[in-house]
Amino acid sequence: MQAASTLFYQEGVQKVGVDRIIAESGVAKMSLYNHFKSKDSLIAAWLEERDTSWRRWFQKTVEKRATTPNDRLLAMFDALEEWFSQPDFRGCAFINSSVELVEPGHPGYQVALKHQQAIYEYILQLVYEAEIPHPEAVAEQLLLLMEGAIVVAMMRRHPGAATQAKAAAARLI
Repeated sequence: MQAASTLFYQEGVQKVGVDRIIAESGVAKMSLYNHFKSKDSLIAAWLEERDTSWRRWFQKTVEKRATTPNDRLLAMFDALEEWFSQPDFRGCAFINSSVELVEPGHPGYQVALKHQQAIYEYILQLVYEAEIPHPEAVAEQLLLLMEGAIVVAMMRRHPGAATQAKAAAARLI
């Protein structure tokens, strides 16, 4: 899983084949297929694992940076900037994978959708706690700002995209 995770994130899920994962991991082909029925199920498992670890990191980082719901809504962008500044940052595994997979029925695509929904629900919870009017619309707009910042940071190698999105979020809130 570690080899698949590194390769999928750095090079993309379509470019990396099972043989490459086997070569990099040193795992026998039979072992791989005993754990995963197909490359598609490996992609889905990788995204599920990444969803759990990324959301745990994100929420913990936001909660360390701020204590009130309003401040946490803005701290989300500080957490993003921290992530964007990491040397191995290559965008969002979920956005990247959904673009590559295209087919909405693909199990990895479905995991990416569930990840996005979970992030939306976290934002919505903070918006409700902050007692901001029109919470669903505001949460959706904040999610769009986050995802836009992620794409800009990845494409331009520009961690400051988070700061720009944070300024827009502050006006929205």
